[in-house]
Amino acid sequence: MPASPPPAPPDAGRAVAVALLNLSGLGLGYALLRRRLLTVACWVATAILLVIVLPADADGAPGALLAGYAALLLLAAAHGARTALHTRLVWPGRTPLALLLGLVLLAVPAGGALWYQDARDEAVQQALLDRLTSADHLVTADAGKSFGTAEPDYRRVLGVYRDLVVHHPGSRAARKVPASLRTYYTKVAAPYDSRDYCTAVAPLTYLRTVPGDLPGATVGTLADWPDDRLATSLYECGSQGLTSGDEGWVSRFGDLMKTFPHSPQTTKVVPAVDAAVRKAQKDVGGSGACAAVEELRQLDTRIGDLKKSAGDIDGGLASAASRAGRSGDDGAYDCGLQEYKSGDFAGAQQTMDTFVAGHPHHKNRARAQKIAIAAEVAQTIPAAGKKLPTTASGGSISVTVKNDSPDEVTVLYTGPVTGSFTLKGCGSCRSYLLADTLMSTFKPCHGGKDYPQRTLRLPVGTTYFVHKSDGGRATTAGSDTAKLRPGYIYTECAYTTQSFGSGT
Repeated sequence: MPASPPPAPPDAGRAVAVALLNLSGLGLGYALLRRRLLTVACWVATAILLVIVLPADADGAPGALLAGYAALLLLAAAHGARTALHTRLVWPGRTPLALLLGLVLLAVPAGGALWYQDARDEAVQQALLDRLTSADHLVTADAGKSFGTAEPDYRRVLGVYRDLVVHHPGSRAARKVPASLRTYYTKVAAPYDSRDYCTAVAPLTYLRTVPGDLPGATVGTLADWPDDRLATSLYECGSQGLTSGDEGWVSRFGDLMKTFPHSPQTTKVVPAVDAAVRKAQKDVGGSGACAAVEELRQLDTRIGDLKKSAGDIDGGLASAASRAGRSGDDGAYDCGLQEYKSGDFAGAQQTMDTFVAGHPHHKNRARAQKIAIAAEVAQTIPAAGKKLPTTASGGSISVTVKNDSPDEVTVLYTGPVTGSFTLKGCGSCRSYLLADTLMSTFKPCHGGKDYPQRTLRLPVGTTYFVHKSDGGRATTAGSDTAKLRPGYIYTECAYTTQSFGSGT
């Protein structure tokens, strides 16, 4: 007997049938040719493929694996066809039936491929939905953080939204982005809903940039959603700063006027500034006059800055700044009064001197001059500042003031009347030694010289005198408290003394 069946006559149809059966990945062509090892090899290859690619995920099967498996199927089909050309099949006996079976079994890999693609597409959809869910959760988690801290996360989430609608427009996740975006806007702008207007400015400003990163159809009506809220926040934050004295109100109102020039909130800016000026003007007459004056001067400067940066179409800001400036200047008189009454005589003198210099025709200028003189006297004789000086002049008592000093001397006096004058230096006079003044015979202004002098008419009462050298060597002012009584004639003498090593 022969060792194996004799070769069959060549049959191309049989070869094609075996090739088709092997292409199914089940190795049936080899099975019909009694090639058991090759059949098992096909099963093992198909099993390895299924273990690796199942379950389907969004990344799909590795391309190298699919290419290798396809090459293996083609090799099995070619080898099976070559073997079947001269080998009879175990079953079925007729070639047409084998061909039909091969064609039918091709549906196995084709159907598997379609099923796998559907499974992979679903995995992709689910992965995209997971990305959207994670992004939404990140927005919620950052709701309690400051905008500066949360901004990088907000931008990262916005990048996820953009990727979904631009690169996966047909996905279920992309269709949910508009709803997520509405929640995103609400969460980012949460400070506005809490009426924390200053904090709300930064996130609302950021939200106005979002439409530039997403398609218009996705943003929809949200494009204008932050505008009114931002305008309100800028106005309210600016108003709070205007009331509290925070200079940041200038930038808030400036941003409002430049960004939303025709908004209802912008029309409130000038009235708010006017109200602040009126309040400060009202405070000038009270106990806080100096603070009110300082506020008016700051308002003048800052309203001017606002006008320069944001414009002033109807002139309302210029008018408010002008009123603040004038009121601040005029209020300096009230500030000087307050300083004088509180015992700040140096501050009162400086304030009144500035007021006098800047208001040559003001109705209070004459009294301001008197107060400045009295404040200077009170710095040497504190008792002189117990009462505010008046503009009264003259009196019934003669007081002659002489200058027994080589230096020009300014004489200041206050009491029932207040004033000052200057006496020229005495050319033939000298500064006295301290020892001279200690002698019982010391009598300045009694040398029979032609002393520079001036006679005053003063009322009865206590008058405080201060003599100070102008441009000379004297470093310390002299002072005297004179209690003037009727029936007397008084002489006041100014002189300088020189102490050891200390000047005059």
